[in-house]
Amino acid sequence: MSDQGEQGAEGTQSHDPDFPERLLEFMRTGWRDSTLEVKARPEAPQHAKRRAAVSSAFPGQTLVVPSGRAKVRANDTEYPFRPGSDHVWLTGEHDPDAVLVMRPGGDDTLYIRPRSPRDTDEFFRDRMYGELWIGRRHTLEEKSAELGIATADLATLPAVLDDLAPGRTRVLRGYDPAVDSGVRITDDGTRDAELAWTLSELRLVKDEWEIAQLQDAVDATVRGFEDVARVLPADRPVSERLLEGVFGLRARHDGNDVGYSSIVGAGSHGTILHWIRNDGRTAPGDLLLMDMGVENRNLYTADVTRTIPVSGSFTPLQRQVYDIVYRAQQAGIDAVKPGVKFEDLHQTCMRALAEGLADLGVLPVSVDEATSADSTVYRRWSLHGFGHMLGLDVHDCAKARSEHYRKGTLAEGYVLTVEPGLYFQPEDGLVPAELRGIGIRIEDDVLVTSSGARNLSAGLPRTSDEVEAWLAAQREAGPRLPG
Repeated sequence: MSDQGEQGAEGTQSHDPDFPERLLEFMRTGWRDSTLEVKARPEAPQHAKRRAAVSSAFPGQTLVVPSGRAKVRANDTEYPFRPGSDHVWLTGEHDPDAVLVMRPGGDDTLYIRPRSPRDTDEFFRDRMYGELWIGRRHTLEEKSAELGIATADLATLPAVLDDLAPGRTRVLRGYDPAVDSGVRITDDGTRDAELAWTLSELRLVKDEWEIAQLQDAVDATVRGFEDVARVLPADRPVSERLLEGVFGLRARHDGNDVGYSSIVGAGSHGTILHWIRNDGRTAPGDLLLMDMGVENRNLYTADVTRTIPVSGSFTPLQRQVYDIVYRAQQAGIDAVKPGVKFEDLHQTCMRALAEGLADLGVLPVSVDEATSADSTVYRRWSLHGFGHMLGLDVHDCAKARSEHYRKGTLAEGYVLTVEPGLYFQPEDGLVPAELRGIGIRIEDDVLVTSSGARNLSAGLPRTSDEVEAWLAAQREAGPRLPG
């Protein structure tokens, strides 16, 4: 039993009730057994192929990849658990505390915490793991049948880790302190870092099943944006958090949750790149920037941004800025194809933004000078890059080496965002007053195919005219509940 479970059993929390012996004796008797009907997951063969690919990169080595542990939010409450993406990619397991051990020759074992035993009081006393508190877990046999991998009791893992040869073992560290301490580091950390970046680089190319998961997440995200548009009034303020909550309802109903903290920026809040406080209100005549994505039930996430006019129509200046951002995004999408350098794609989007800034009369130098490597002064109004990889993480494959990512080239099967933006801060004295407080970003999720780009989020309009027509159509349709 875990430390948390023992603590609960001992009643160390002030709100825990006492357990008289007569109650304990009564609770230990009269329970019927039950079995779960589990089906093998159709994606299990993909997980097996991925494990084989990782093992082949480290012949003769044992690899240890934990799912992670629940994190405390406050006192004895935890954040909703979300397993480590590499662990999910290799196993499909979503539960906390699981640890994958991959030995040479394809001898892979998933160590899990099995169903609460009935020969201890855990099933009714342990608030962290007890079956009557959190629901029934799988038995070892059930989990093995579902995921297509050998399983073993997590209680046996310490002895297994203690028996591993440190010089022939690599650990994905930072997810489970017991695993980190169970296998000592024998060098400067390079061996474990190689496992982390190898996993990220192998995850860069998405297989057909993963692409389907991303499309599923994107489709739910499109529905979420529609839900928000349907409750957004044109003539009176509403809170950003109301809109965040409406999208969150869709995410929890159609998926697992939101893939990241939703950005709902009304008016000048749209100029704040990671505005997640969402404590403002919309106003007629303002723009509303929403950066939101559904994480689907297999934990793949979308990442989409749209900027819409609250009143239903862009003002002439808002439209001019919006169209600049649209041209930059379209130039980027048009440039996507295998073999294109990530940095060249960035420059394509950024040059279009710089040209638009010149047209607005705010660029202090020529476009060529503004976009040169020793200047980039255009970035005063566009601090971030053109986009990033997307998959199980919203910023996917983050451990990949630079030469395979930011300084690398695109390959068929990559999924990435294309998301240029312009942001004129309210305090910016170098731009005309009428531009201050305008923030616009357009973001789509793009699959690299053999012939170019496939926009997975094409279900949402992008041009200024299309956005206005879409918003009007959603408002006419009226609010709806997921179902």
